[in-house]
Amino acid sequence: MPSKRVKPLSRVTSLASLIPPVKAAPLKRIGQTLQRSISFRSDCRPEIMAPRPWAKQIAPAITKRRDSKLWSETFDLGLGHMLSSTEIKRQEAIFELSQGEQDLIEDLKLAKKAYRDPMLKLSIMTEHELNQIFGTLDSLIPLHEDLLSRLREARKLDGSTDHVGHILVDWLPCLETYNSYCSNQVAAKALLDHKKQDHRVHDFLQRCLESPFSRKLDLWSFLDIPRSRLVKYPLLLREILKHTPNDHPDRQHLHHAMNMIQSIVADINSQTGESECRYYKERLLYVESGQRDLLIDSSRILSCHGELKNNRGAKLHVFLFQDVLVVTRAVTQNEQLCYQLHRQPIPVRDLEWEDLQDGEMRLGGSIRGAFSNSERTKNFFRVAFRSGGQLQTHCFQASDAFNKQQWLNCIRQAKEAVNPQTAAQCSDCSADTSAECPQMDPTDLTLTPVKT
Repeated sequence: MPSKRVKPLSRVTSLASLIPPVKAAPLKRIGQTLQRSISFRSDCRPEIMAPRPWAKQIAPAITKRRDSKLWSETFDLGLGHMLSSTEIKRQEAIFELSQGEQDLIEDLKLAKKAYRDPMLKLSIMTEHELNQIFGTLDSLIPLHEDLLSRLREARKLDGSTDHVGHILVDWLPCLETYNSYCSNQVAAKALLDHKKQDHRVHDFLQRCLESPFSRKLDLWSFLDIPRSRLVKYPLLLREILKHTPNDHPDRQHLHHAMNMIQSIVADINSQTGESECRYYKERLLYVESGQRDLLIDSSRILSCHGELKNNRGAKLHVFLFQDVLVVTRAVTQNEQLCYQLHRQPIPVRDLEWEDLQDGEMRLGGSIRGAFSNSERTKNFFRVAFRSGGQLQTHCFQASDAFNKQQWLNCIRQAKEAVNPQTAAQCSDCSADTSAECPQMDPTDLTLTPVKT
């Protein structure tokens, strides 16, 4: 009996012929990220997208995985009995550095060949849009190919490597290239998220996600891999240094390389943070001229930001810059996500805050002790600002206890940076009557913390 033919999706069906076979493997996550505002952090998790009504359902493909390799398993040349356990660990650490470069190069090439090139050829996105999203990713490939080549040349016939410190000292300055790539990531992700609303983009990315080569990682996960690799270098060097004897000639170079990579990561972190801060400042919309504040204009650091709810469930987007707290509503203008200011910005130096116990917030706006143990009254905290004779108060609800603590930590740190002697929690904001804590309208805040 002949098999039933399935009508393909328009144009996107040629995807399979455009994607070359690529070796794949699960990306190892690390415990550190560049210090940035919370919302800019990105976990390499597959994006869960609802199926489009017009898209045909296909059977899940078998995910390809890249087996982890150890030096001792790769080079089985009988060296084990000749080397100390410390030296074996050192060789494993050096091999992990080399293997990580190879995996990174494969992933960067995959992002280009399986995503960028097909979307350009199929006119799913314009070349300008793809250049914005992928940034300078192409320039990173030869950079890491160079390091991999040097590490392989330094490897002896028996698979062991005596010295890598001088290679790293010579190569690490190349990582300055990451400045432009990382600084572009905020704008790149915003554009990618916007383009996903186009059903052709959505369907293409969904098919990629369901394909074996993706390893269940979405496009953004691949675009974020370079940043993840960047912040892993200090960990890799520290591990090599840990197993390098004090009298080893490579130790001095490794110390120098360690100092270099820490300085480079700190510099890229700083420039990336300033780029993110500029990006969001440019997207603030002022309803009244009086809302403009020099503290916003002069800010170079965005400590944290995220979506929060108020006591009536209204969603707001709150920004904590280095010197000012800004409450906004997310709006779309000219097909671009912007943030319209709600109420007057609050200077951090004058900001008062209080952690509210679960059940303490009455959803009508007043605080009268324990009211309810329901989910609706959990994870609230309050901020207040006294200007002249007026008291402006906001109660925010975080999505969970962890996010609430992140917000409180960010606020505390911002207060300490601006005015260390008054950074302690303010007792003035301990009102327990509705007269002292004015009723809030549906636009009052509920913070959903995001921490760096």
